[in-house]
Amino acid sequence: MGQAIIIHEYGGPEVLKLEPFEAGAPGPGQLRLRQTAVGVNYHDVYVRSGLYRTLQLPGTPGLEGVGVVEAVGPGVDGFAPGDRVGYLDSSYGAYATEKLVRADLAVRLPQAIDDALAASVLLKGITASVLVQQVHPVAAGETVLVHAAAGGVGRLLAEWAAHLGARVIGTAGSAEKAALARRRGCSEVILYREQDFVARVRELTDGQGANVVFDAVGRDTFDGSLQSLALRGHLVNYGQASGPIPPFEISRLAPKSATITRPGYGHYVNSPARLRSTADGLFQAIAEGTLTPETAQAVPLAEAARAHAALERREGPFILIPRPPAARPAARRSARRPSAAGPPAARRRR
Repeated sequence: MGQAIIIHEYGGPEVLKLEPFEAGAPGPGQLRLRQTAVGVNYHDVYVRSGLYRTLQLPGTPGLEGVGVVEAVGPGVDGFAPGDRVGYLDSSYGAYATEKLVRADLAVRLPQAIDDALAASVLLKGITASVLVQQVHPVAAGETVLVHAAAGGVGRLLAEWAAHLGARVIGTAGSAEKAALARRRGCSEVILYREQDFVARVRELTDGQGANVVFDAVGRDTFDGSLQSLALRGHLVNYGQASGPIPPFEISRLAPKSATITRPGYGHYVNSPARLRSTADGLFQAIAEGTLTPETAQAVPLAEAARAHAALERREGPFILIPRPPAARPAARRSARRPSAAGPPAARRRR
């Protein structure tokens, strides 16, 4: 019997409960994994709190993980027991010691990418790849504004955009995070708690604005992001850490012929070939040093609530390490010490 984190009601980190769980045998097109590392993302916080009502309760959260294939279901080609794979699964269920996953959602992991790194970077890295290469293909010479540039996806966006030849301006909440963002490719970083980022972007761009704004903050930055755009600028909103964006008049886009995109990564990697090609590109970017993912802190699966609480304090990144119940040791025969009455055989003869 395995274990999984089960949510019975929306709420704070305390609703994450470890319970017995059995994944069962893989069905057609499925793999059964013994999980070795599980990614923790801010999306999981939204799911747990109820901001995203995308997990049917009771249910197990978690979008990504890494494991070893234990069994292969009917109709699966290209995978075998013992293979090491990572996956992204929008139907959740990753916070567990074992999992059934569709084979078309799994990717083989190269030897150079260990389990912990893969679990911490797969979703963030594929998101960053989709944003800078498909949602808005970043071109050399463009000005890119990245909000939360020291965050999990933000720092990968900054590194990747800088590698593609863009001038990257970041926002950050502290001098420490600003220094990190600069190391990750930002040429300038705006401390948004101390500076008006709209005015500062205009100043840095001689009044032109940014060609693209990558914004995962949402409500608190949306209006400023619109104002920070250049003519024909593109606002890419891919998250809402500060809350959902209120309805707005589409005519507000007209003064700059601006565009807005609200992408979901899954729509851009919606076939095995696209997913694996994007993952291979991510792994290559890491191997070549284009991207330098931060080392995640490992937390036991049973302490998922602690990881969530820390994540909400803007700490991290984190991964969960599944710890299945220890197997019962095989019974051992031990010799009994002879007593004063003599050895057992002697006693039986009497």
